[in-house]
Amino acid sequence: MPHSSLALVEPLKPAEAAAVLPAQEVVVLKFGSSILRTVAEAPAVASEVYSHVRAGRKVVAVVSALAGQTDALLAEARELGLDHDNDLLPAYVAQGEERAASLVAIACDRIGLDAKALSVRELGLTAEGPLEHARPCGLEAANLRQALAEHQVVVVPGFGAVNPKGQVALLGRGGSDLTAVFLAAELGLKRVRLVKDVDGLYDRDPAAKSGRPLRYRQASWEDARRHGGALVQHDAIDLGEARGVEIEVAALGRADCTVVGHHSAPPGRSVPDAPIRVAVAGCGVVGGGLLARLLPDSRFEVVGVLVRDPKKARDVDAPAELFLSDREALLDLKPDLLVEALSEGGAGHDLIRAALERGVDVASANKQAISRDPGGLAKLADERGARLAYSAAVGGGSPMIETLRAARAAGPVVGFEAVLNGTVNFMLDRLDQGAEFADALADARVAGFAEEDPSSDLEGRDSAAKVKLLAFEAFGETPGDDLPRDVLAADFQADGPVRQIGACRLEDGVLQASVKLDRDLDDALFSALRGERNALKVYGEDGRVWSCKGRGAGRWPTTESVLADVADIVRARHAALGYH
Repeated sequence: MPHSSLALVEPLKPAEAAAVLPAQEVVVLKFGSSILRTVAEAPAVASEVYSHVRAGRKVVAVVSALAGQTDALLAEARELGLDHDNDLLPAYVAQGEERAASLVAIACDRIGLDAKALSVRELGLTAEGPLEHARPCGLEAANLRQALAEHQVVVVPGFGAVNPKGQVALLGRGGSDLTAVFLAAELGLKRVRLVKDVDGLYDRDPAAKSGRPLRYRQASWEDARRHGGALVQHDAIDLGEARGVEIEVAALGRADCTVVGHHSAPPGRSVPDAPIRVAVAGCGVVGGGLLARLLPDSRFEVVGVLVRDPKKARDVDAPAELFLSDREALLDLKPDLLVEALSEGGAGHDLIRAALERGVDVASANKQAISRDPGGLAKLADERGARLAYSAAVGGGSPMIETLRAARAAGPVVGFEAVLNGTVNFMLDRLDQGAEFADALADARVAGFAEEDPSSDLEGRDSAAKVKLLAFEAFGETPGDDLPRDVLAADFQADGPVRQIGACRLEDGVLQASVKLDRDLDDALFSALRGERNALKVYGEDGRVWSCKGRGAGRWPTTESVLADVADIVRARHAALGYH
């Protein structure tokens, strides 16, 4: 039976829950020290968060301290303080979770997510009982409500709360699980997702050498208490049962999980651990970022990297034998997945077609390659039983294609307009601040946004390719290559905010598309964009408007978008194999 102290905690009334939550769907995720072992794991946590944001959700991410940090802080506090009744110890130890929350928020910001970290006191979680093993009893939700209204991601520390006397208290070992379940309950959610270093709850230790461990797809509360061990804090299980919050136990990048709740199902086999063989095309800004993330990830095996000059020095630490310059040799390595990030459209298009012909899945960041014939590539992928994803080709870290697909799923779309080029927006912002054209371009290069040859950006060809891709998603066809384009030239004078707007509307059955430098901004979403940020508005036939924004250029936002496509492809591969 649940502990009485937990059973007495009452959920928010529907009206109160609505006051906490924004209109957008919210998900609570928890990341423990088995996932967030060191600072180096923060980008992987940000990736998991991004996958939910690009699906249209806001995220509350509950984090534990980095591995070993809680013990280190406890030891320091006990060495200098009293052995017993040390009321100051919890506030010192809680700094471990607060530091981890700030690091995850920073990692989210790097990839373009709008994130905010709250401290233990800012979160407003209240608790009763012993200072080192208190129990949550309430939530003063004003700060959390405001943070969710203003940001895509709110990162909060687990393990800590504030007692009625205003002192910081700890929630016991595994307390971050308890915090996550409690916040989900207070927000009126029916589920919480605990991200662990295993992909669910097993009938025995997954590392056991005897027998074959079987994973539960659904496990009852009693199953979880019996088999969960240290995987899920028992207080969190009790609270989930008492408050009617199902608990998902999952691994990073995996859709499949164990759902702990009122029902149970016999355990079965899990997805095999064989890594997916990945070929990477390109090792520039994006390709290098992808290599940096894929190489240390045990879920993937990088089998080859296509470059012009295999002997050229790179800014990513990768074995020299991976690099080759022959397209056919790359595909002869029999990859499961091609990650394409070449800088040239024609070569990229040819490589994508060759990979799809062989039935190889493709994730591409190359808008010039995909926009040449998105319909033809999609048809080829379907005919060969392959998967084609290209979210990163438009918007960098801003989920524009996902937003447009969501709008179209809700009804016919009549048009869209967007800021689509991070380099140009960065330069326009600098020009508006009084910089000379040459300085603005030099700054864009130093920041890693502008290529050595920036003509595609400045002449609007980059944005035009993205307009074509968005038009294909919106209307199932693309405008011609001759769509009107304004050029950002060296003699451009900014006398106020200017934005490069790519737009397309369906008028009398004909697509009207353009890329224009707009000096008469009357839209707060676009005028507020700073630096390399991009944004999109999609207009539905019924008058509804969908929008998104994010960092539209740079290594890490674009890398993150490609990795999200990779994760979608991996999940689709697992589903096709019939694993739950």
